[in-house]
Amino acid sequence: MAAALQCWSDSLKEAKKTVLLHDGKRKAHYLFADGKEMAEEYDVKTDELIVRKWRKKSTLGAQGQWDVEVGDPSTMDTSEQHLIKESSSNPVLIRKDTKTSFQWRVRNLPYPKEVYSISAEPGERCCIIRTTNKKYYKKFSIPDLDRCRLPLDSSALTFSHANNTLIISYQKPKEILTLEQDLLRELKKMKGKSVTFLNDHKTRNPFPVETPLLEWTVSEVLRHGARVFHRYIPPVPNWVTEIQGTFRDLASHPDKGTNAI
Repeated sequence: MAAALQCWSDSLKEAKKTVLLHDGKRKAHYLFADGKEMAEEYDVKTDELIVRKWRKKSTLGAQGQWDVEVGDPSTMDTSEQHLIKESSSNPVLIRKDTKTSFQWRVRNLPYPKEVYSISAEPGERCCIIRTTNKKYYKKFSIPDLDRCRLPLDSSALTFSHANNTLIISYQKPKEILTLEQDLLRELKKMKGKSVTFLNDHKTRNPFPVETPLLEWTVSEVLRHGARVFHRYIPPVPNWVTEIQGTFRDLASHPDKGTNAI
């Protein structure tokens, strides 16, 4: 257990990190030695974690889609085209942590509180939501504990119900609290620079910020019109200098932003 905790702590320290400030959020991007990426967003005022997501390359080396661990996936632009969507009335499980607890919210559950039971299953490394009326059953894991090989504790689980939403909380163990505090302290020392994104000249919508700008590919920049004013944090990727001419051309001929791809 202690070895796994130290291993994860070392992985975070050794990862290549990029930090920037945008729209009241501290955004951090991690590139690990095995090629996996993790992106996090923190509220600048409260230091609460808003988003955490993961991405890894396929066996052929193609860039995969983001897998959201913390936050509401429906509010994020993952550049995926969903032809079939779940009904908005179906129960939806979303993780939204506080500074002291892991927390999950299950929307669209209208049953009274006494219908639900929440249990921790150490053998299966998961928590289970059950209902006495057999209308809802859900298993979910706690990746933070799995990464550090920390045990599940049933006494850390509590839940409440209000406004058709089941709210489940799991008190963070002291090892996790210490790890998170140390990581946030390191991110603050990096003094990320502020970045401003202009609106798209056709849709007038803000450019999506799915990864720090340093991680955007050429096609991603061009697909969004390339009308982005920014200050890069060293080291600057090689492709930046290679497409400077393209940026100038698109700035003087905005219509090319949608025709270039």
